[in-house]
Amino acid sequence: MKDESGLQTVRARIDEIDEKIQALITERARCAQEVARQKGSGADVVYYRPEREAQVLRTVMARNEGPLDDETMARHFREIMSSCLALQYPMKIAFLGPEGTFTQAAATKHFGSAVTTVPLTAIDEIFREVESGSAHYGVVPVENSTEGVVNHTLDMFLNSPLKICGEVELRIHHNLLSKANELSEVTKLYVHYQAHAQCREWLDGNLAGVAWEVVSSNAEAARCAAEETGAAAIAGEVAAEIYGLGIVARNIEDEPDNTTRFLVIGNNASQPSGKDKTSLLLSTANSPGALHKLLKVFADNGISMTRIESRPSRRGMWDYVFFIDIEGHVQEPTVAKSLETLRGDTYIVKVLGSYPNAVL
Repeated sequence: MKDESGLQTVRARIDEIDEKIQALITERARCAQEVARQKGSGADVVYYRPEREAQVLRTVMARNEGPLDDETMARHFREIMSSCLALQYPMKIAFLGPEGTFTQAAATKHFGSAVTTVPLTAIDEIFREVESGSAHYGVVPVENSTEGVVNHTLDMFLNSPLKICGEVELRIHHNLLSKANELSEVTKLYVHYQAHAQCREWLDGNLAGVAWEVVSSNAEAARCAAEETGAAAIAGEVAAEIYGLGIVARNIEDEPDNTTRFLVIGNNASQPSGKDKTSLLLSTANSPGALHKLLKVFADNGISMTRIESRPSRRGMWDYVFFIDIEGHVQEPTVAKSLETLRGDTYIVKVLGSYPNAVL
């Protein structure tokens, strides 16, 4: 039998807590407005501080005592911070569209839902939109845990002046979407090449005889499937909602830990947050032991390297550049010392950005 009096007491207590929470959020928003007033206005004023946001979210997670898990608690604070920042400086974030892509989900995860997201059709368009100032920041995919790097993103950094000022890691769950109700009713599949590669085993086992057509994004696949009887697409849940499709099969990715890393690009460098990563573009002479000598600089200074990729430099045949991620911020003495040494031994040393490690 329900204890109605006890239930009413708990509900009354929840109402009191909700009132306090709302009052504190209002107070925080007013403080954000005061921050904007203190900073003033002008082209050189920086409102969005990724290192500050990373520090706040890490603190939230460190002091969390449950029962909500750390990431859930941090997401709530991310939305509060997003709304408060919008009072100071409404931001436009360019992403690889159309609406409903995983890149848009990464943008929302990083910036919160109080920003305006702008869908673009290609990675180079995102770079140009941010370089021109039409968007404040851009979000681009850079690597997937199953399929490796996104070469187009790396190539754009060869000539772009933009800085990497953040990273986002997003668990990728692929779903088979369609207006059909059963797998047996699917006669055609629209799919992005990366999604197809990440779901290859499932597709071979379940849709082996179905023709498939490559499109520019998962969201575009969903849009095409919504317009054709018997068609299906591989995409996320958000795309299903946007394009009015049902989920015929969930989580069809071959690797359960399938994760994509995205970079946040902008015109302003990030300051140290305490837990940072630095991305570099390096080129060295094509001679025996040159790469070993380059990498030894990091080892000698006790710096951990987390990623290395090679790409054609486009300066000449068989000439390559290296994209390297290391732990630490460019302002830290050991990193600064390593870069000073490298500049004397390599043709190119370009700091693509120092930025906080992904928090959520």
